[in-house]
Amino acid sequence: MKNQFCLEGKVALVTGASYGIGFAIASALADAGAKIVFNDLKQEFVDKGLAAYKEAGIDAKGYVSDVTNEDQINAMVAQIEKEVGVIDILVNNAGIIKRIPMIEMSAAEFRQVIDIDLNGPFIVAKAVIPSMIKKGAGKIINICSMMSELGRETVSAYAAAKGGLKMLTRNIASEYGEFNIQCNGLGPGYIATPQTAPLREEGHPFNSFIIAKTPAARWGTPEDLAGPAVFLASDASNFVNGHVLYVDGGILAYIGKQP
Repeated sequence: MKNQFCLEGKVALVTGASYGIGFAIASALADAGAKIVFNDLKQEFVDKGLAAYKEAGIDAKGYVSDVTNEDQINAMVAQIEKEVGVIDILVNNAGIIKRIPMIEMSAAEFRQVIDIDLNGPFIVAKAVIPSMIKKGAGKIINICSMMSELGRETVSAYAAAKGGLKMLTRNIASEYGEFNIQCNGLGPGYIATPQTAPLREEGHPFNSFIIAKTPAARWGTPEDLAGPAVFLASDASNFVNGHVLYVDGGILAYIGKQP
């Protein structure tokens, strides 16, 4: 059984994985044996990521590229194949969120979120799938969200993008499953990261709201995503395709406590 979860000899590209959830997922894949490559928008971000991986004892390679730029992504994938090997595992992690009420959000701001969170995964997946077809195997993991299923104030663009990403996930599975390519989504709940630290302070109303809405009665940790990510990247999930695995402590199953 252990062999099914082993990623030895696999090359994993995790986009936007200099820090945060992407870094945690990449670290989990590395612990399972995968060779990690990642990208970020600027060299300074890549350098910070490389330092963090080195500190964690992980030999990763970083590249500067924009997931919304098809030419840059095609060039990066070609370079990775030349320098490291064919990409076996793609994790489409890069993304942004803009918390702006819909009627105050400009069309340009809406398009930017859609471009990064939905067009980006399309562009990167499109770049890696041909070599996966030739190899006869591949794993694509799209970082979806509970906003693939739920709406909330101020996140119209993000929810639209993540809902679209859920359906892109299903369509990639439908279109390329015959080539032994599995495309699934990983849907984190509310995760304790440095970015969410201000929201988790004792007494903050949002912290109380999330704990009350989560059957597990706590925020998730990046480590909570490790096992699910390795599962979706490994042979253990070879007949799992077009699925979104929500790692949310039960939020989506729960209507909430009676006031």
